[in-house]
Amino acid sequence: MGQPDDTLAARWAAVRARVDAACRAAGRDPAEVAILPVSKTFGPQAVREATALGLARFGENKVQELRDKSAALADLSLRWVLIGHLQTNKAKDAARLADEVQSLDRPELAQALHRRLEAEGRTLDVLVQVKTSPEESKHGLPPHALHGFLEHLAGLPSLRVRGLMTLAVQSDDPGAVRACFRQLRELRDAAQACGHDLPRLSMGMSGDFPLAIAEGATEVRIGTAIFGRR
Repeated sequence: MGQPDDTLAARWAAVRARVDAACRAAGRDPAEVAILPVSKTFGPQAVREATALGLARFGENKVQELRDKSAALADLSLRWVLIGHLQTNKAKDAARLADEVQSLDRPELAQALHRRLEAEGRTLDVLVQVKTSPEESKHGLPPHALHGFLEHLAGLPSLRVRGLMTLAVQSDDPGAVRACFRQLRELRDAAQACGHDLPRLSMGMSGDFPLAIAEGATEVRIGTAIFGRR
């Protein structure tokens, strides 16, 4: 049997408190850092329970899972964020169902989304995912390609570029993890100096979000610490 504090409400309160504490430790206002609850692999009932806590925006890795949950929870006003690698052939569903895509990482995907969004008469908030980790398993745009990609996106008005996203290296070395987050912030700062408005930095997950906050994250993506072990 779980402990009395092992409820979704208790876990959410604990995560919010930890994020707030990390902000204060970094000399930042907790209001500057949003939490994106990542509901991937958890069923519609868990999401419905989370909405009772006032949550209305959820991160999903796969279009299929987003499609199924959005249908099951159609009676609620939820906003769905795709954070996982998005195959180009899934752009149609993403353009129709997602409220935001944080994993935009290549021109062909941008073009496919733009075409579908124009057909749907929609616009979509997007973050550009940049690969700051050397791990082959991680996706993302190469850092050196960011400037050219942002210029390309400027010609696709259905895509509203709001910022950057990254996944840090999986390492026990806090310095290595923090370097990934620092690189994303520095890339954002350089892009803004060139005229690109990129207010958001989505970086940090359950295991490393204090380091991301220290490096300037405006949003952390938390799954396990909120919903429990998968």
